[in-house]
Amino acid sequence: MAAPLNYRHLYYFWVVAKEGGMARAAARLDMAVQTVSAQVKSLEQSLGHALFKPAGRGMALTEAGTVALAHAEQIFQLGEQLPDAVREAATGQGLRLAVGISDALPKLVVRHLLQPALDEHVRLLCHEDEFDRLLGDLALHRLDAVLSDRAAPPNPNLRLYSHALGEAVLDWWAPVAMARAARQPFPASLADMPLLLPTGQSAVRTRLDQWFERQNLRPRVAGEFEDSALLAAFGRSGLGAFPASSWSRDELSTDRGLQRLGDTPELVEQFFLISAERRIQHPLVQRLLPAPQKQVAR
Repeated sequence: MAAPLNYRHLYYFWVVAKEGGMARAAARLDMAVQTVSAQVKSLEQSLGHALFKPAGRGMALTEAGTVALAHAEQIFQLGEQLPDAVREAATGQGLRLAVGISDALPKLVVRHLLQPALDEHVRLLCHEDEFDRLLGDLALHRLDAVLSDRAAPPNPNLRLYSHALGEAVLDWWAPVAMARAARQPFPASLADMPLLLPTGQSAVRTRLDQWFERQNLRPRVAGEFEDSALLAAFGRSGLGAFPASSWSRDELSTDRGLQRLGDTPELVEQFFLISAERRIQHPLVQRLLPAPQKQVAR
Protein backbone atom coordinates (compact mmCIF):
# COMPACT_ATOMS: atom_id res chain seq x y z
CA MET A 1 0.00 0.00 0.00
CA ALA A 2 1.37 3.42 -0.97
CA ALA A 3 2.30 5.87 1.77
CA PRO A 4 -0.32 8.60 2.34
CA LEU A 5 0.26 11.81 0.42
CA ASN A 6 1.75 14.70 2.39
CA TYR A 7 -0.50 17.60 1.44
CA ARG A 8 1.88 20.17 2.90
CA HIS A 9 4.55 19.01 0.46
CA LEU A 10 1.96 19.12 -2.33
CA TYR A 11 1.02 22.68 -1.37
CA TYR A 12 4.63 23.86 -1.56
CA PHE A 13 5.00 22.20 -4.97
CA TRP A 14 1.78 23.89 -6.12
CA VAL A 15 3.03 27.34 -5.04
CA VAL A 16 6.39 26.79 -6.77
CA ALA A 17 4.64 25.75 -9.99
CA LYS A 18 2.25 28.71 -9.83
CA GLU A 19 4.99 31.24 -9.01
CA GLY A 20 7.38 29.85 -11.63
CA GLY A 21 10.38 29.24 -9.39
CA MET A 22 11.72 28.46 -5.94
CA ALA A 23 12.76 32.03 -5.09
CA ARG A 24 9.37 33.60 -5.85
CA ALA A 25 7.59 30.77 -4.05
CA ALA A 26 9.82 31.21 -1.00
CA ALA A 27 9.05 34.94 -0.95
CA ARG A 28 5.31 34.27 -1.13
CA LEU A 29 5.51 31.66 1.63
CA ASP A 30 7.94 33.75 3.71
CA MET A 31 10.30 30.80 3.95
CA ALA A 32 13.90 30.06 3.01
CA VAL A 33 14.49 28.83 -0.52
CA GLN A 34 16.29 25.78 0.86
CA THR A 35 13.27 24.85 2.97
CA VAL A 36 10.87 25.09 0.04
CA SER A 37 13.24 23.10 -2.16
CA ALA A 38 13.52 20.38 0.48
CA GLN A 39 9.72 20.11 0.73
CA VAL A 40 9.40 19.69 -3.04
CA LYS A 41 12.21 17.11 -3.04
CA SER A 42 10.33 15.16 -0.37
CA LEU A 43 7.22 15.13 -2.57
CA GLU A 44 9.23 13.94 -5.58
CA GLN A 45 10.73 11.14 -3.49
CA SER A 46 7.31 10.03 -2.23
CA LEU A 47 5.89 10.01 -5.78
CA GLY A 48 8.98 8.43 -7.28
CA HIS A 49 9.29 10.94 -10.13
CA ALA A 50 10.95 14.30 -10.76
CA LEU A 51 8.37 17.07 -11.02
CA PHE A 52 10.69 19.83 -12.29
CA LYS A 53 13.53 19.95 -14.80
CA PRO A 54 16.09 22.65 -15.67
CA ALA A 55 14.99 25.10 -18.36
CA GLY A 56 17.54 27.77 -19.21
CA ARG A 57 18.21 29.70 -16.02
CA GLY A 58 14.96 28.55 -14.50
CA MET A 59 12.91 25.41 -14.21
CA ALA A 60 9.93 23.82 -15.94
CA LEU A 61 7.48 21.08 -15.13
CA THR A 62 8.17 17.55 -16.30
CA GLU A 63 5.30 15.51 -17.72
CA ALA A 64 4.83 14.01 -14.26
CA GLY A 65 4.87 17.52 -12.82
CA THR A 66 2.17 18.66 -15.24
CA VAL A 67 -0.09 15.82 -14.11
CA ALA A 68 0.68 16.55 -10.45
CA LEU A 69 -0.14 20.24 -10.94
CA ALA A 70 -3.50 19.42 -12.54
CA HIS A 71 -4.44 17.28 -9.54
CA ALA A 72 -3.14 19.89 -7.09
CA GLU A 73 -5.29 22.54 -8.79
CA GLN A 74 -8.38 20.40 -8.24
CA ILE A 75 -7.50 19.65 -4.62
CA PHE A 76 -6.84 23.25 -3.61
CA GLN A 77 -9.78 24.56 -5.62
CA LEU A 78 -12.01 22.28 -3.56
CA GLY A 79 -10.26 23.51 -0.43
CA GLU A 80 -11.11 27.11 -1.32
CA GLN A 81 -14.78 26.16 -1.72
CA LEU A 82 -14.96 24.27 1.59
CA PRO A 83 -15.54 27.27 3.95
CA ASP A 84 -18.44 28.59 1.86
CA ALA A 85 -20.01 25.12 1.58
CA VAL A 86 -19.77 24.52 5.34
CA ARG A 87 -21.11 28.00 6.15
CA GLU A 88 -24.09 27.58 3.83
CA ALA A 89 -24.90 24.18 5.31
CA ALA A 90 -24.53 25.42 8.91
CA THR A 91 -26.65 28.54 8.41
CA GLY A 92 -29.40 26.78 6.47
CA GLN A 93 -28.83 28.83 3.34
CA GLY A 94 -29.69 25.81 1.23
CA LEU A 95 -27.83 23.82 -1.37
CA ARG A 96 -25.79 25.52 -4.06
CA LEU A 97 -25.80 24.31 -7.66
CA ALA A 98 -23.25 25.77 -10.07
CA VAL A 99 -24.04 24.78 -13.66
CA GLY A 100 -22.17 25.60 -16.83
CA ILE A 101 -24.43 26.23 -19.82
CA SER A 102 -23.04 25.68 -23.31
CA ASP A 103 -23.73 28.83 -25.32
CA ALA A 104 -25.25 26.75 -28.13
CA LEU A 105 -27.95 25.27 -25.87
CA PRO A 106 -31.47 26.77 -26.31
CA LYS A 107 -32.40 28.81 -23.24
CA LEU A 108 -35.92 27.40 -23.00
CA VAL A 109 -34.40 23.92 -23.01
CA VAL A 110 -32.04 24.94 -20.20
CA ARG A 111 -34.98 25.93 -18.04
CA HIS A 112 -36.67 22.62 -18.81
CA LEU A 113 -33.55 20.61 -17.94
CA LEU A 114 -32.91 22.48 -14.67
CA GLN A 115 -36.50 22.42 -13.44
CA PRO A 116 -36.19 19.12 -11.46
CA ALA A 117 -33.48 20.63 -9.23
CA LEU A 118 -35.21 23.89 -8.40
CA ASP A 119 -37.02 24.72 -5.19
CA GLU A 120 -37.01 27.56 -2.65
CA HIS A 121 -33.97 26.16 -0.83
CA VAL A 122 -31.71 25.96 -3.88
CA ARG A 123 -29.19 28.63 -4.77
CA LEU A 124 -28.66 28.30 -8.52
CA LEU A 125 -25.60 29.72 -10.27
CA CYS A 126 -25.63 29.52 -14.10
CA HIS A 127 -22.50 30.32 -16.07
CA GLU A 128 -22.74 30.47 -19.87
CA ASP A 129 -19.59 30.05 -21.92
CA GLU A 130 -18.00 28.17 -24.80
CA PHE A 131 -18.16 24.39 -24.50
CA ASP A 132 -14.41 23.76 -24.19
CA ARG A 133 -13.91 26.40 -21.50
CA LEU A 134 -16.78 24.97 -19.48
CA LEU A 135 -15.19 21.52 -19.57
CA GLY A 136 -11.98 23.00 -18.17
CA ASP A 137 -13.89 24.68 -15.33
CA LEU A 138 -15.72 21.43 -14.62
CA ALA A 139 -12.46 19.47 -14.46
CA LEU A 140 -11.18 22.01 -11.91
CA HIS A 141 -14.41 21.61 -9.90
CA ARG A 142 -15.44 25.23 -10.38
CA LEU A 143 -18.75 23.83 -11.66
CA ASP A 144 -20.94 20.99 -10.42
CA ALA A 145 -22.10 20.04 -13.92
CA VAL A 146 -22.27 21.23 -17.53
CA LEU A 147 -25.36 21.16 -19.76
CA SER A 148 -24.67 20.85 -23.47
CA ASP A 149 -26.00 19.65 -26.82
CA ARG A 150 -23.04 17.27 -27.19
CA ALA A 151 -21.17 14.74 -25.10
CA ALA A 152 -17.70 15.46 -23.77
CA PRO A 153 -15.07 14.34 -26.30
CA PRO A 154 -12.48 11.75 -25.23
CA ASN A 155 -9.57 13.48 -23.51
CA PRO A 156 -6.96 11.63 -21.47
CA ASN A 157 -6.24 14.81 -19.48
CA LEU A 158 -9.86 15.39 -18.43
CA ARG A 159 -11.77 12.73 -16.55
CA LEU A 160 -15.32 13.67 -17.51
CA TYR A 161 -18.50 11.64 -17.89
CA SER A 162 -21.49 12.36 -20.15
CA HIS A 163 -25.04 11.46 -19.13
CA ALA A 164 -27.83 11.59 -21.75
CA LEU A 165 -30.74 13.74 -20.54
CA GLY A 166 -33.07 13.38 -23.49
CA GLU A 167 -33.81 14.32 -27.06
CA ALA A 168 -36.15 16.69 -28.84
CA VAL A 169 -37.16 16.92 -32.47
CA LEU A 170 -36.80 20.24 -34.28
CA ASP A 171 -39.82 22.38 -35.09
CA TRP A 172 -39.78 25.08 -37.77
CA TRP A 173 -41.38 28.47 -37.13
CA ALA A 174 -41.90 31.52 -39.32
CA PRO A 175 -43.52 34.95 -39.04
CA VAL A 176 -47.22 34.56 -39.88
CA ALA A 177 -47.10 36.74 -43.01
CA MET A 178 -44.09 34.82 -44.33
CA ALA A 179 -45.75 31.46 -43.66
CA ARG A 180 -48.96 32.49 -45.44
CA ALA A 181 -47.04 33.76 -48.47
CA ALA A 182 -45.26 30.43 -48.98
CA ARG A 183 -46.07 28.84 -52.33
CA GLN A 184 -45.25 25.25 -51.36
CA PRO A 185 -46.08 22.95 -48.46
CA PHE A 186 -43.54 22.32 -45.69
CA PRO A 187 -40.66 21.51 -45.88
CA ALA A 188 -40.35 22.69 -49.50
CA SER A 189 -41.74 26.05 -48.32
CA LEU A 190 -38.42 26.76 -46.59
CA ALA A 191 -36.96 27.46 -50.04
CA ASP A 192 -39.30 30.48 -50.26
CA MET A 193 -38.12 32.04 -46.99
CA PRO A 194 -34.99 33.60 -45.54
CA LEU A 195 -33.70 31.30 -42.81
CA LEU A 196 -32.11 31.95 -39.43
CA LEU A 197 -29.79 29.13 -38.37
CA PRO A 198 -27.44 28.22 -35.52
CA THR A 199 -23.75 28.64 -36.28
CA GLY A 200 -21.42 25.77 -37.01
CA GLN A 201 -20.47 25.64 -33.30
CA SER A 202 -23.86 24.08 -32.59
CA ALA A 203 -23.96 20.28 -32.75
CA VAL A 204 -27.25 20.41 -34.67
CA ARG A 205 -25.96 22.63 -37.51
CA THR A 206 -24.17 19.78 -39.30
CA ARG A 207 -27.33 17.68 -39.16
CA LEU A 208 -29.35 20.62 -40.51
CA ASP A 209 -27.02 21.05 -43.48
CA GLN A 210 -27.23 17.33 -44.24
CA TRP A 211 -31.02 17.48 -43.99
CA PHE A 212 -31.16 20.38 -46.47
CA GLU A 213 -29.18 18.27 -48.94
CA ARG A 214 -31.50 15.27 -48.53
CA GLN A 215 -34.50 17.54 -49.11
CA ASN A 216 -32.84 19.14 -52.16
CA LEU A 217 -33.21 22.53 -50.49
CA ARG A 218 -30.85 25.43 -51.02
CA PRO A 219 -31.33 27.50 -47.88
CA ARG A 220 -31.24 31.28 -48.18
CA VAL A 221 -29.46 32.05 -44.92
CA ALA A 222 -30.33 35.51 -43.60
CA GLY A 223 -28.51 35.13 -40.29
CA GLU A 224 -26.50 32.76 -38.12
CA PHE A 225 -26.52 32.93 -34.34
CA GLU A 226 -24.58 31.29 -31.52
CA ASP A 227 -27.27 32.30 -29.03
CA SER A 228 -30.54 30.45 -29.63
CA ALA A 229 -32.56 33.05 -27.74
CA LEU A 230 -31.20 35.77 -30.02
CA LEU A 231 -32.00 33.62 -33.05
CA ALA A 232 -35.61 33.25 -31.92
CA ALA A 233 -35.84 36.97 -31.12
CA PHE A 234 -34.86 37.89 -34.67
CA GLY A 235 -37.31 35.31 -35.98
CA ARG A 236 -40.08 36.88 -33.93
CA SER A 237 -39.14 40.28 -35.34
CA GLY A 238 -39.89 39.00 -38.85
CA LEU A 239 -36.38 38.43 -40.20
CA GLY A 240 -36.92 34.81 -41.22
CA ALA A 241 -37.99 31.24 -40.46
CA PHE A 242 -36.02 29.33 -37.84
CA PRO A 243 -35.71 25.92 -36.16
CA ALA A 244 -36.39 25.44 -32.45
CA SER A 245 -36.49 22.52 -30.07
CA SER A 246 -39.92 20.97 -29.60
CA TRP A 247 -39.39 21.57 -25.87
CA SER A 248 -39.85 25.27 -26.73
CA ARG A 249 -43.16 24.66 -28.51
CA ASP A 250 -45.51 25.72 -25.70
CA GLU A 251 -43.82 29.08 -25.22
CA LEU A 252 -43.43 29.88 -28.92
CA SER A 253 -47.08 28.96 -29.54
CA THR A 254 -48.16 31.90 -27.37
CA ASP A 255 -46.61 34.36 -29.85
CA ARG A 256 -49.38 35.37 -32.26
CA GLY A 257 -46.81 36.69 -34.70
CA LEU A 258 -45.38 33.22 -35.28
CA GLN A 259 -46.75 30.18 -37.08
CA ARG A 260 -45.44 26.65 -36.68
CA LEU A 261 -44.63 25.25 -40.12
CA GLY A 262 -44.06 21.66 -39.04
CA ASP A 263 -41.51 19.40 -37.43
CA THR A 264 -38.66 17.24 -38.68
CA PRO A 265 -38.70 13.89 -36.84
CA GLU A 266 -35.44 12.88 -38.50
CA LEU A 267 -33.69 15.91 -36.97
CA VAL A 268 -33.12 15.40 -33.26
CA GLU A 269 -31.35 17.62 -30.76
CA GLN A 270 -29.59 15.74 -27.98
CA PHE A 271 -28.97 17.07 -24.49
CA PHE A 272 -26.28 15.96 -22.05
CA LEU A 273 -25.25 16.52 -18.48
CA ILE A 274 -21.48 16.30 -18.10
CA SER A 275 -19.95 15.60 -14.69
CA ALA A 276 -16.47 15.14 -13.28
CA GLU A 277 -17.48 11.91 -11.56
CA ARG A 278 -18.96 8.69 -12.86
CA ARG A 279 -21.24 8.17 -9.85
CA ILE A 280 -22.73 11.56 -9.13
CA GLN A 281 -22.77 12.50 -5.43
CA HIS A 282 -24.19 16.04 -5.53
CA PRO A 283 -27.89 15.69 -4.57
CA LEU A 284 -29.06 18.47 -6.90
CA VAL A 285 -27.13 17.12 -9.88
CA GLN A 286 -28.70 13.72 -9.16
CA ARG A 287 -32.14 15.33 -9.56
CA LEU A 288 -31.26 16.42 -13.09
CA LEU A 289 -30.70 12.87 -14.29
CA PRO A 290 -33.71 11.34 -16.06
CA ALA A 291 -35.50 8.12 -15.30
CA PRO A 292 -33.83 5.05 -16.84
CA GLN A 293 -35.87 5.36 -20.01
CA LYS A 294 -34.75 7.98 -22.51
CA GLN A 295 -36.81 11.17 -22.75
CA VAL A 296 -37.86 12.00 -26.31
CA ALA A 297 -40.01 15.07 -26.83
CA ARG A 298 -42.06 15.26 -30.00
